[in-house]
Amino acid sequence: MRRAALALCLAAGLSAPALADGPSPRTVVIGLDLSMSNPLVKNDAYAARVAARTAEELRALPLRSRVMLRTFGSYDGSANTLKVDQVISAHARPEAVAGGMATLIANVPKLVKEGKLKAQGKTSIVPFLETEAELVDCKASSVHIILLTDGFEDSEYATLTKRGGRLPAPAPIFAGCDRLLILGLGQGAGSPSATLHLRKEWTAYAEKAGFRSFTGLYDW
Repeated sequence: MRRAALALCLAAGLSAPALADGPSPRTVVIGLDLSMSNPLVKNDAYAARVAARTAEELRALPLRSRVMLRTFGSYDGSANTLKVDQVISAHARPEAVAGGMATLIANVPKLVKEGKLKAQGKTSIVPFLETEAELVDCKASSVHIILLTDGFEDSEYATLTKRGGRLPAPAPIFAGCDRLLILGLGQGAGSPSATLHLRKEWTAYAEKAGFRSFTGLYDW
């Protein structure tokens, strides 16, 4: 009897799905550029497209994944107080989180017009990334950074323009992180050569910072 009971327990254990077999949780940081150069802050149609594309990145997130949305622009903490944090769970399904984030992003032009969000005069992308590097752990989970920006860095570190400019060589602050994605690279400049220059600069930055991959999209 004991042997039979043991055999049944073993069989049940082998047939039961292992909790660890599911996809590993991810950490997704969405950086929302509120600088005045970013068309997202004033163009409703463009903001809606960016929102829809961002939602695509979130809909298939595994359980226990963390989604963090932060704004940036000027290097001023009092100007960037919007912080949204969600953890994917049975009560916060990925499609619901994706929909909520998309609604917020699509409404940025309206929120700026109403004064609920403030359009800013600088584009401090590198300082934003340095701050976020202190908040994520690439060894603990798969980390993806999504920047909703034109990519034109304008800070004390560097100024990227249509005609050129160089980003600083970063320390490997994102060593082991999976992906850096920029949506809207070069938007508003109306210059394919400027977009190409930005892509080269951000590709080099992402590689030196330690990301495993980089994608910079002008359109999609």
